[in-house]
Amino acid sequence: MDGEFLLVRRMKQGDEAAFDQFVRRHYEDILRYCGYHCQDQNYAEDLTQEVFVRFFARLSEYRYKGKTKNYLYTIAGNLCKNYYKKQREIPVTDDILAGSSETGHEEGVTERLAMERALDRLPLQLKSVIELYYFQELKLREIASILAIGLPLVKYRLRQGKKQLRTLLEQEKMG
Repeated sequence: MDGEFLLVRRMKQGDEAAFDQFVRRHYEDILRYCGYHCQDQNYAEDLTQEVFVRFFARLSEYRYKGKTKNYLYTIAGNLCKNYYKKQREIPVTDDILAGSSETGHEEGVTERLAMERALDRLPLQLKSVIELYYFQELKLREIASILAIGLPLVKYRLRQGKKQLRTLLEQEKMG
């Protein structure tokens, strides 16, 4: 029998050790995902905790259908979308971003900022696939499951995302 299934079953029965084991098993991956999306480490930790709070709040309704981590990523993705909405309300100018690259390892920081700006300019559908594939190192089938879309659409969005990213990064270098 699947170890994850047994762990979920133990949690539903109120086994405290199972809750701890579950969090330890998935915490780092969810934190990395949230941290990548919000760049504020404290807020990423808060989002990660909120993911588990929401999962445990609905544990009695949860039906195990495979990888529980995919469900956690879905919750995290929704929380990160809410974070993006809040961030849009706070104006950040390119001057502020450019100013931060002048301190220290300029080249690496500049490249990272260029990549972040390019990613931010991608449509959310393409950005999600790119981030899950490259930064979370998920397989295409896992991405399809998390985003609740078909595998061909994941492949299409990955191709389109790479193509648009390449164009945006070239524009960034020229501009």
